[in-house]
Order: sequence, then structure tokens, then C-alpha cells
Amino acid sequence: MTALESTLAAPSTAASSATPPTAAPEALPGRRRDLVPGLVILAFIALALPVIGSVPTWITLTVAALAMGMMLFIMASGLTLVFGLMDVMNLGHAAFVAVGAYTATLLVGPLKHLLESPSVWASLAAIAVVIVASMAVTAALGWVYERLFVKPVYGDHLKQILITIGSMIIIEQLVLVLFGANQMLLPMPEAVRGSFVIGDVAIERYRLVAVAVGVVVFIGLTLLLNRTRIGLLIRAGVENRSMVEALGYRVRGIFVGVFVAGSALAGLGGVMWGFYREQFTVAIGAEVLVQMLIIVIIGGLGSVAGCFAGAMLIALSTNYVSFLLPDLALVSNILVMMVVLLWRPQGLFPVNKH
Repeated sequence: MTALESTLAAPSTAASSATPPTAAPEALPGRRRDLVPGLVILAFIALALPVIGSVPTWITLTVAALAMGMMLFIMASGLTLVFGLMDVMNLGHAAFVAVGAYTATLLVGPLKHLLESPSVWASLAAIAVVIVASMAVTAALGWVYERLFVKPVYGDHLKQILITIGSMIIIEQLVLVLFGANQMLLPMPEAVRGSFVIGDVAIERYRLVAVAVGVVVFIGLTLLLNRTRIGLLIRAGVENRSMVEALGYRVRGIFVGVFVAGSALAGLGGVMWGFYREQFTVAIGAEVLVQMLIIVIIGGLGSVAGCFAGAMLIALSTNYVSFLLPDLALVSNILVMMVVLLWRPQGLFPVNKH
């Protein structure tokens, strides 16, 4: 190096030595896991034991509640996606539950040999076929429903309530025209009928199937929203629609897909609930609409984990109170909602909580 080069390099070296070292950037805070709602539900289950007094009865009621909660979660999960992520108050969601259950009845004849088979695998195959067909029908109906009834009232909650209630009545009346006003029969597959008896505890086989289906739906939705690109786009579109559209993505098309998926989940819930009831009318969805709304509200709008926890809490309280104080069974869900909202006004798992 020449003397001139050394002279030019010296100031820069001095300046660099005088500049304080830049601190390493801190890691971005991640979403904290909130274990409190889960612990509250476990505590609720534990506290019910001394009140009920009988361990076999407590186990039977708890397992039955978990299965009922899974079916409620499946039906309400589609509503929480549409309500929480799209800001659409779709009170016509109950009609999709009814359409799913009625679609399942059309397959009883073609799948009779599987439904009556003593083989568990044959019964599960029949249930799978019925589920796929019903979800396809309700998904297609959801696409038409969104374009006809929901698209004109985006952003106006009052009109959404009026339009979706009216559309629910229209769909239910069309179902009655097609199927008649008589009760529909959806016989439970023979191999999942009955109970497992362990000592003094009886656990219905179909309830275990419902639990398994509910767990699969919960895991699938959680992975979809949190671990996939489409889930990232959905959540980003909710937070900042204009930014996502500026990046070249069609948020409108994404939200239509969310609505269709929510309708398909309602159809799945209708199938599971229809098999459990075995006999039902067109009001099968409307009968649980209030419970679905309560679950969505106490869980946190748009939160799949909150919907899951809310469904478990509502089902547990319903079963325990129905056994202990039958006269209070109808108001127990409202009381649970009041307590939860006084504790956490935004729900058990609000989506904006970090």
C-alpha cells in the first residue's frame, strides 16, 4: 500500500472505530400460548365430580359431553370462520346444517349394505361417503348463497341479519318442498351402534367416532390457518385488505373460498348430528343455532381454538346441568356466556391477542 492510500484509509478506519457497534435486532415477539382457558375447562370437569357424586356417571356424562361438544364445534367452526374472518353475520348458517343432514338421507338406500354391515370399516366407509357428498352439496349451495344473499350486504350488519334470516327461511321451505314435512330417518351404521362397557361406565361407540372427526377438523383448520400460505393470506386479508390486494391477490376470491369452506363444515356437522339424532325435521339446524352463536361469541370471533374451547364448555355445562338441575338446562348456556364475557369480554381466545 502506498503512502497516499494509507493516508486515505486512516480517516475511515478512525471513523469506523469511533462509531459505536450496532446492537443486534431483537427477535419479534411470538404469539404466547394461553393455557388458562384449558385449565379452567379441566377444573370445571374436576369440580363436577364431587357434585355428581358417582364416578361412573361422571365419566359417562363427561365423555358424552365431549362428543356433543365435537359435533357443536364442527357446526360452529364454519360460522366462526365466516363471522370472525369475513365480518359477515350469517344467521342462515343453520340452513346448511339442515341441508347436510337431508342430503345424507338420500344416500341411505344406495349405501344400505354398508350401513347395515357388522364391519366397522364398512360403517366408517359409509360415513365417509355420506360426509363427502353432503359437504360437496353444501359447499355448492354456499357459493350460490354468497353471491345471491351475502355479496350485496357486505359491511352492513343490520341488512346481513335480515337477509340471512330470510334466506334461511327460504332454504328451509325449499327443503320441505323437496322432501316433505315428515320426519327424516338417518339410521346410524350398525357397527357403531351400541356402547363399550368398561366396569360401570358405558361409552357409546358413535360418540367416539364424533370425537375423532372433531379432532381431525380442529387440527386441519389450525394447520390451514397457521401453517399454510392460504391461511396467511386469509389472516392478512382480514387485517389489511388493501395491502394484500396491492400485492396482486384477490381478497374477494379468498373470502368466497372461506364462505364455501364454512358452508361445507356446516354440512359435515349436519351429517354427524343427523346420524346421532337418527330422526329429525328441517329445524335440525335452527335448534342449535343459539348454541352455535354462543360458542362463537365466547370463543372469540374468528378463533378456531376459541370455538373448540367454547364448544367443549357449552357441552359440558349442558350435560352436567341437565343431569343435576334439568329445569335450568335451557338457561345454563346463557349463564356460561355471561360469566365468560365478564371474565374475558373478547372471548376465550381473541384473535388479536399476542
